[in-house]
Amino acid sequence: MASATLTAAGQKTKPSLKVPAWVWALPPVTGLALVFLYPLALVVQQSVQPDTGGTSLQPYSDVFGSESFREALGTTVWLAVGATVGCLVLGFALALVIAFVPFPGGKAVAKFIDVFLSFPSFLITLALLFIYGTKGMANGLWTDATGASGDGPFQFLTTPWGVLLAEITYFTPFVMRPLLAAFSQIDTAQLEVASSLGARPLRVVRKVILPEALPALAAGGSLVLVMCLNEFGIVLFTGAKDVTTLPMLVYSKAMLESDYPAACVVAVVNIAISVGLYGLYRVVSRRAGA
Repeated sequence: MASATLTAAGQKTKPSLKVPAWVWALPPVTGLALVFLYPLALVVQQSVQPDTGGTSLQPYSDVFGSESFREALGTTVWLAVGATVGCLVLGFALALVIAFVPFPGGKAVAKFIDVFLSFPSFLITLALLFIYGTKGMANGLWTDATGASGDGPFQFLTTPWGVLLAEITYFTPFVMRPLLAAFSQIDTAQLEVASSLGARPLRVVRKVILPEALPALAAGGSLVLVMCLNEFGIVLFTGAKDVTTLPMLVYSKAMLESDYPAACVVAVVNIAISVGLYGLYRVVSRRAGA
């Protein structure tokens, strides 16, 4: 009787339809292709279509042979590398203090780092302009204190060094975040044992903390390097007219000169460099677990 009941129930149950996995992947892939890949393909296509018509690599030859492109590439690289090094040094020092030096409000500062990551880059640059700009607070205090006429001595914000300061200020928390996560995994007993054996603080940092922080430093540094290579807002808002990076060169070629093939060539180069470095960042992040 029981077997007959089970058989009847089995006969009433209809087999479920199994949807192939590629069907579920089709909508997001289609959306990605329309929103991102298709415009990117148009940029690449435009980069090989000079204004004279046809398909040619002449725009690449013209751009690579121009002095403006070589200067922009060099400026972009040294600003990105300099900002990355500054962020690594400053971020490591600040993360050490927050993680291992007890002080009132330490947890609040650590949480503020997460909030800081959501700030737009131009906001930090605008704050620096209020402080170090030509009519900023620092120059105002200087002229009030000395009675000197003029704009004051702080005029570096519109130079490459001002752009470098703004990028270090903005991107340092991107290094601190993975470092704080790595420091939270360090067993404090190791630090206590090293201190009890007579190791000085610098030796403890070098022998115990730094080896544990290297993967997080590599991951954070790779991310900062990629973002600095593509930074546009900071250079624009500092008003550094003599600082031309690859993103600024794209803007200049497209919007000011209406040379769209050249702008697309620079954009393709910038994309290629960024994708390569992002691939490196993903490899480092995977190994670091960041």
